[in-house]
Amino acid sequence: MIKNLSQSFFQVFSVTLVWVTLLLTIFFNGQTVALNYLWNLIGIAAICALLFGVVYSGLWNYLTLKPVVNILITSVLNIVGLTAVWLFSTDMFYFIAPWIPGMILLSLLLHTLAFYVYAKIDVNRKAAQLNDLVKNKQA
Repeated sequence: MIKNLSQSFFQVFSVTLVWVTLLLTIFFNGQTVALNYLWNLIGIAAICALLFGVVYSGLWNYLTLKPVVNILITSVLNIVGLTAVWLFSTDMFYFIAPWIPGMILLSLLLHTLAFYVYAKIDVNRKAAQLNDLVKNKQA
């Protein structure tokens, strides 16, 4: 489990770092960026890696908490992840700050929907695997 989570952390960290650098290149092309801003990029990548690479993976794949608890934890942490936006641009963060209550509601709704859709697909997949095992055992 630890090996998978650390691998997932570094994958998400690397992809996020490249992605944010690409966004900076596209939107701030020609502008100079202070070398200290590199630490903001590393912070953004670390936040995303912890959130999506470790917490999400751990909650949904390894821990056996109730679905409501998983949904609440991921929804709240998703909003806490907005600190990555603050690291990218404080102006952008303050621009989207009034919509944070709506984002919380949307996050709860979408996490609930995603969980139940994923659970339905997972149950059908496991049922098919069990049916195959029974069918192969009888043959």
